[in-house]
Amino acid sequence: MSETAPANLTDAPGAAVPETTFELWSEAECEAVREKIIAELRTCFDPEIPVNIYDLGLIYEVRVEPARKIYIQMTLTSPGCPSIFQMPGEVEDKARLAAGGAECKVEVVWTPTWTKDMMSEAAKLQLGLD
Repeated sequence: MSETAPANLTDAPGAAVPETTFELWSEAECEAVREKIIAELRTCFDPEIPVNIYDLGLIYEVRVEPARKIYIQMTLTSPGCPSIFQMPGEVEDKARLAAGGAECKVEVVWTPTWTKDMMSEAAKLQLGLD
Protein backbone atom coordinates (compact mmCIF):
# COMPACT_ATOMS: atom_id res chain seq x y z
CA MET A 1 0.00 0.00 0.00
CA SER A 2 1.40 3.45 -0.92
CA GLU A 3 1.98 6.17 1.61
CA THR A 4 0.19 9.45 1.12
CA ALA A 5 1.06 12.99 2.06
CA PRO A 6 -1.15 16.06 2.38
CA ALA A 7 -1.15 18.43 -0.56
CA ASN A 8 -0.65 22.18 -0.05
CA LEU A 9 -1.25 22.89 3.61
CA THR A 10 -2.47 26.39 4.46
CA ASP A 11 -0.34 28.51 6.78
CA ALA A 12 -3.30 30.55 8.02
CA PRO A 13 -3.96 30.13 11.75
CA GLY A 14 -6.85 27.80 12.43
CA ALA A 15 -7.06 26.71 8.79
CA ALA A 16 -8.38 23.23 8.22
CA VAL A 17 -6.02 20.69 6.72
CA PRO A 18 -7.25 19.89 3.22
CA GLU A 19 -8.30 16.31 2.64
CA THR A 20 -6.61 16.15 -0.76
CA THR A 21 -3.66 13.79 -0.73
CA PHE A 22 -1.24 12.42 -3.27
CA GLU A 23 0.71 9.22 -3.34
CA LEU A 24 4.39 9.42 -2.56
CA TRP A 25 6.78 8.23 -5.25
CA SER A 26 8.57 4.98 -4.53
CA GLU A 27 12.35 4.80 -4.80
CA ALA A 28 11.98 3.23 -8.26
CA GLU A 29 9.59 5.99 -9.35
CA CYS A 30 12.00 8.65 -8.06
CA GLU A 31 14.81 7.12 -10.10
CA ALA A 32 12.61 6.87 -13.21
CA VAL A 33 11.60 10.54 -12.87
CA ARG A 34 15.26 11.50 -12.32
CA GLU A 35 16.22 9.72 -15.55
CA LYS A 36 13.41 11.52 -17.44
CA ILE A 37 14.62 14.86 -16.08
CA ILE A 38 18.21 14.14 -17.14
CA ALA A 39 17.01 13.17 -20.61
CA GLU A 40 15.07 16.43 -20.82
CA LEU A 41 18.07 18.45 -19.58
CA ARG A 42 20.10 16.94 -22.41
CA THR A 43 17.86 18.96 -24.77
CA CYS A 44 18.96 22.21 -23.11
CA PHE A 45 22.03 23.92 -24.59
CA ASP A 46 24.33 26.69 -23.47
CA PRO A 47 23.92 29.28 -26.26
CA GLU A 48 27.68 29.75 -26.58
CA ILE A 49 28.74 26.08 -26.56
CA PRO A 50 27.11 23.46 -28.83
CA VAL A 51 26.88 20.83 -26.06
CA ASN A 52 23.92 20.11 -23.80
CA ILE A 53 24.20 21.45 -20.25
CA TYR A 54 24.14 18.00 -18.64
CA ASP A 55 27.11 16.65 -20.58
CA LEU A 56 28.79 20.03 -20.28
CA GLY A 57 28.85 19.39 -16.52
CA LEU A 58 26.70 22.35 -15.52
CA ILE A 59 24.22 20.19 -13.60
CA TYR A 60 25.73 19.25 -10.24
CA GLU A 61 22.74 17.48 -8.69
CA VAL A 62 19.29 16.21 -9.66
CA ARG A 63 17.43 15.04 -6.58
CA VAL A 64 13.90 13.63 -6.76
CA GLU A 65 12.12 13.26 -3.44
CA PRO A 66 9.22 10.88 -2.73
CA ALA A 67 6.97 13.86 -1.84
CA ARG A 68 7.09 14.77 -5.56
CA LYS A 69 9.65 17.52 -5.18
CA ILE A 70 12.60 18.09 -7.47
CA TYR A 71 15.81 19.85 -6.47
CA ILE A 72 18.44 20.75 -9.04
CA GLN A 73 21.78 22.34 -8.31
CA MET A 74 23.54 23.82 -11.29
CA THR A 75 26.19 26.29 -12.29
CA LEU A 76 27.10 28.25 -15.38
CA THR A 77 30.42 28.45 -17.17
CA SER A 78 31.15 31.78 -15.45
CA PRO A 79 29.38 34.28 -13.17
CA GLY A 80 29.27 36.71 -16.10
CA CYS A 81 27.49 34.22 -18.36
CA PRO A 82 24.69 35.99 -20.26
CA SER A 83 22.47 32.90 -19.74
CA ILE A 84 22.21 33.54 -15.99
CA PHE A 85 18.76 35.06 -16.46
CA GLN A 86 17.45 32.42 -18.87
CA MET A 87 19.06 29.08 -18.11
CA PRO A 88 17.74 28.36 -14.57
CA GLY A 89 14.17 29.02 -15.68
CA GLU A 90 14.57 26.76 -18.69
CA VAL A 91 16.01 24.02 -16.47
CA GLU A 92 13.08 24.35 -14.06
CA ASP A 93 10.52 24.25 -16.88
CA LYS A 94 12.07 21.16 -18.46
CA ALA A 95 12.36 19.34 -15.12
CA ARG A 96 8.75 20.11 -14.18
CA LEU A 97 7.58 18.91 -17.59
CA ALA A 98 9.53 15.66 -17.26
CA ALA A 99 8.19 15.14 -13.71
CA GLY A 100 4.55 15.66 -14.60
CA GLY A 101 4.30 19.13 -13.07
CA ALA A 102 6.00 18.32 -9.76
CA GLU A 103 7.36 21.15 -7.64
CA CYS A 104 10.89 22.05 -8.69
CA LYS A 105 13.58 24.27 -7.22
CA VAL A 106 16.70 25.19 -9.19
CA GLU A 107 19.65 26.64 -7.34
CA VAL A 108 22.57 28.25 -9.16
CA VAL A 109 25.85 27.79 -7.28
CA TRP A 110 29.40 28.90 -8.00
CA THR A 111 31.23 26.35 -5.86
CA PRO A 112 32.79 24.24 -7.10
CA THR A 113 33.80 26.44 -9.98
CA TRP A 114 32.99 24.86 -13.34
CA THR A 115 35.97 23.68 -15.37
CA LYS A 116 36.33 21.73 -18.61
CA ASP A 117 37.22 18.68 -16.50
CA MET A 118 33.53 18.46 -15.48
CA MET A 119 32.48 17.71 -19.05
CA SER A 120 31.57 14.17 -20.04
CA GLU A 121 33.93 12.31 -22.36
CA ALA A 122 31.29 12.58 -25.11
CA ALA A 123 31.18 16.36 -24.70
CA LYS A 124 34.97 16.62 -24.82
CA LEU A 125 35.04 14.54 -28.01
CA GLN A 126 32.28 16.66 -29.54
CA LEU A 127 34.32 19.81 -28.88
CA GLY A 128 37.62 18.23 -29.92
CA LEU A 129 39.14 18.44 -26.44
CA ASP A 130 41.47 15.81 -25.02
